[in-house]
Amino acid sequence: MRRKGAIMFEVKESYLKGAYFIKTNRSCDTRGSFLKVYEKQRFLEAGLDFSLSETFFSVSHKNVLRGMHFQMNNPQIKLVSVLVGRVKDVIVDLRKDSETYGKWDMVELSGDNGVSLFIPRGFAHGFLTLEENSLMLYECDGAYDKESDTGIRFDDPDLAIDWRIDDPGKLVISDRDRNLMTFSEYKDRAEYGKDNRD
Repeated sequence: MRRKGAIMFEVKESYLKGAYFIKTNRSCDTRGSFLKVYEKQRFLEAGLDFSLSETFFSVSHKNVLRGMHFQMNNPQIKLVSVLVGRVKDVIVDLRKDSETYGKWDMVELSGDNGVSLFIPRGFAHGFLTLEENSLMLYECDGAYDKESDTGIRFDDPDLAIDWRIDDPGKLVISDRDRNLMTFSEYKDRAEYGKDNRD
């Protein structure tokens, strides 16, 4: 994915098939810096088919944990990046026929490392902020579906995500996220035909 004089994207697949870590070079000079996180042609050359439907930002204080979120119906593809600050970004494979169903992976995204995470349909997503006022950019392929927007608890014992949290007492978590379903409950819902991701 390289051409002379162009922004270069380095694409590495997660062990969760279909998810990719995408690193791009940051251009810096005395004025500041420039970072490109998406270019359709470069993505297509890497086999990543992504059509932008919506873009939004979140700003989070240090020790905020959000997740693990997804849409039961009409799941989206997400490209997530951190523009300022630093987060531990986590994905969980919810594709029933996948070899890595119920497995998770983690990557650090920051305003300095130039890494983005490409999340295919059928994954849950969440993150833990490591710095104050961390600014995350979400670029999504597919419409937001409020009716099926939900998630699985960040501390679900079956998923056993190792967040590597130094002081759990400092975590900032919404009531909604604390009361999300368990992975077992998710599997029951999916089994009874309420999950159209396949």
